[in-house]
Amino acid sequence: MLAIFLVVGLVLRVLATIAYRPAIIYVDSVQYLTNMKDLKPDQLNPIGYDFVLKPLVDLGGLTGVVIVQHLAGLAIGVAIYALARRLTVYRWLAAVAAAPILLDAYQVQIEQNIMAETTFDVLLVAILWTLLGWGKPGWKRALLAGLLLGATFAVRTIGLTLIVAAVLYLVVVGSDWRHHRGRLVLRTAAALAGFTLVFGAYVGYIHSETGKWAISGADVTVLYGRTAQVADCAKLPLNAGTKLFCPEEPLGRRLGVDKYAHNRYGDPNWPGPLPPGTTKQELAQEFSSLVIKHQPFDVAWAATKDFLKGFAPTRTTSPDDVPLERWQFQLTYPNLEDPHTAEASQEWGGQAPHVNHGPAAVLRAYQLNGGYTSGLALGIAVLIALAAVAGVGRARQSGLRAAALLPAAAGVILLLGSAAFEFSWRYQLPGLVFFPLAGALGLRAILGKDQARPPLDNYPDQTDSEALDDFRARHGVVAFAPVVVVIAAYNEAGGIGPVLANMPKTCAGLPVDVLVVVDGAEDNTAEIAVAQGAYVCVAPRNRGQGAALRLGYQLAGQGGAEYVATTDADGQYDNDELDVLLQPILDGKADFVTGSRRLGEEDADSRLRWLGVRVFAALASILTMRRLTDTSFGFRAMRTALACKVTLREPQYQSSELLLGVLASGARVVELPMTMRRRGDGTSKKGPGLVYGANYARVMTTTWWREYVRVPRRRSGRTVRTSG
Repeated sequence: MLAIFLVVGLVLRVLATIAYRPAIIYVDSVQYLTNMKDLKPDQLNPIGYDFVLKPLVDLGGLTGVVIVQHLAGLAIGVAIYALARRLTVYRWLAAVAAAPILLDAYQVQIEQNIMAETTFDVLLVAILWTLLGWGKPGWKRALLAGLLLGATFAVRTIGLTLIVAAVLYLVVVGSDWRHHRGRLVLRTAAALAGFTLVFGAYVGYIHSETGKWAISGADVTVLYGRTAQVADCAKLPLNAGTKLFCPEEPLGRRLGVDKYAHNRYGDPNWPGPLPPGTTKQELAQEFSSLVIKHQPFDVAWAATKDFLKGFAPTRTTSPDDVPLERWQFQLTYPNLEDPHTAEASQEWGGQAPHVNHGPAAVLRAYQLNGGYTSGLALGIAVLIALAAVAGVGRARQSGLRAAALLPAAAGVILLLGSAAFEFSWRYQLPGLVFFPLAGALGLRAILGKDQARPPLDNYPDQTDSEALDDFRARHGVVAFAPVVVVIAAYNEAGGIGPVLANMPKTCAGLPVDVLVVVDGAEDNTAEIAVAQGAYVCVAPRNRGQGAALRLGYQLAGQGGAEYVATTDADGQYDNDELDVLLQPILDGKADFVTGSRRLGEEDADSRLRWLGVRVFAALASILTMRRLTDTSFGFRAMRTALACKVTLREPQYQSSELLLGVLASGARVVELPMTMRRRGDGTSKKGPGLVYGANYARVMTTTWWREYVRVPRRRSGRTVRTSG
């Protein structure tokens, strides 16, 4: 999955590089470029990005900058995947966590901009790796994390808020503070010291250049925009100067933050003559302070509403927001109305700004038709992470609660801090770094460890060979009946006896033998099977039902059986239906027959499993382009040669691998209505429902990729369903 996502992500980035030449130059881009040499700290944007930008521009111009930024975007995706895997997240889920960064069109678009966001994202991932990648951090790694946090502040001022999330994580991960209070204090102090060192140096630099103590060269424009939007001027103790800053529009019809902050405040002629001895910045600051003091809940609610916008299912924009189109791929070059755009393109890019229509149209169509991460999905990821932090499911034993907390808290605090000033979809992009990873860690914590086992080697592997030796020692050279029923059994001593006792001796007039493959059982399953007259093959190690059945198919084939059927050792299937199951093959109408509980009867003991049967049948139908109703029914019959021919690598979640492999071979597949009862004895070996479902989906999709995409074959088979 990661490889597929990387390829698609690379294609998107190549198209962006070709489409917008030499890069996308936004208003802020010109400010960064013109400040690369002088590094003036009194500009709107921090100077941290300029330290990265200047050497890249010197080496490769603006095109070189965006190429490096695109490569960094791909590397961020790989780093998220690698961190998730290091923290024992399932492979497929780790790939899903990396997908938003790799595939989101808004992320690709911002990488094509001469903007600080990609550098900021690199620092975010570096912080996550520093704190999470090697267990609990000591003071040295905490110090490094603090330095990186300071660097994020120097790149984007809002990075200042991340120190809160980092300290929260360090306190939580050191929750054994009663016994290791000194370590907790030391690493927390180290993180704060590292951050303070960079923060203090930056603030000191601003003071040395401007004579003012400030954290940014920006004035109060955005803060004024936020407070002007909600200010109830009739209730505020305004003086002659601050009254000038009260918006003309009545409450309920106020403009957006962006319009007050930039259009109005940025007008040099607004608000007109000021009282003697005052400045525009001082009065705006005083006005904003009064609004915050007297209307704190109004300001907080306005910020909260903007924060929640980021979790909308689709990319939308209200009339008062920063226009969404700024962060969308356009068919004409943006910002050309500003003469500085063309000047910057020529000076640092060596060419006039232009758009190549073909790749731009592809990118725009992709972006506008769902090529982005739904805010709803990001919100669900946050909730999953917080549920894990709260100890839901198996999270308390997972050791991942603090790990899930860090990206969740960092993302929420960062986006909430951004929304406190102004909402823009650009400011939501760090959520692609934090929230999918947080959700993946949370889900892994809740569900527990992945129970999947490594793929099987080619038959016969070492375990197969040892089992074959056991079979020959027990039975010598065997000539099986035409029909062999293979049963995989692991610790089924309590249920296999009745199953074998009720097994038909003949089927459609043909003799039937039963072969029980004991999959490394720890009880007396083998002895009970022998007592019931079955052939028994004992594998020395437990590998899973798929491995046991594959061994059974091969044994049946070596013993001359023409047809092989499978049933479970727990009594869930009606063995009296064996002749019905085999008849379509004997009549020459099918090569593979499987029962279907949906066409027949099912005594479901789990609503989740009931749903899973239908979901996976739909997925298999889409993948194979043949309508299927049940992919995991264990009562099946097939020609033995077909069973031995299909590639079988899956030790556990084998039903879909067998079915899709059979269909890919061109075999004729028939579904029949059958009965499925609850287990007669014991408990299911499938594990937690969601974990089982995730692995089942993984096996189904990887089998489809292997059999239908990587190894295309001539497929003439079809699926037939009958009602009786």
